[in-house]
Amino acid sequence: MVKWIAGLALVGAAVPALAQDVKQGGELYRVHCATCHGIEGTGQGPMAGVLVIQPSDLTQLAKANGGAFPLERVVKRIDGRDPLVSHGSPMPVYGFFFEGKGKAVKTDSGQPIMTSAPIADLMAYLQTLQAE
Repeated sequence: MVKWIAGLALVGAAVPALAQDVKQGGELYRVHCATCHGIEGTGQGPMAGVLVIQPSDLTQLAKANGGAFPLERVVKRIDGRDPLVSHGSPMPVYGFFFEGKGKAVKTDSGQPIMTSAPIADLMAYLQTLQAE
């Protein structure tokens, strides 16, 4: 019995953390993203007018993806695996603020993707902005 319980503890330890902090993600968004994407996430931030490519309306990401939030695509855009040239530098321009301990988050296919804890928190917040 003790071996079985110990085995369960080891299995539980091997499962990647999936919990995300929406409140922390909201703070990160307000500090690092709202300048371009706007407080409401609609792409109407004060810097939007000077960008070559206009910021995405982040409230429409799920709608534009058949109703599922495109977590993997957004993670890769933010962490630089899918760079955006309109910033003149890797997205986001505040990239070092989004570095941190690795964390796995589940994509809609169920497959986890590794990213940093701050980006995982930001994803949780962006999902709350999605229009119905």
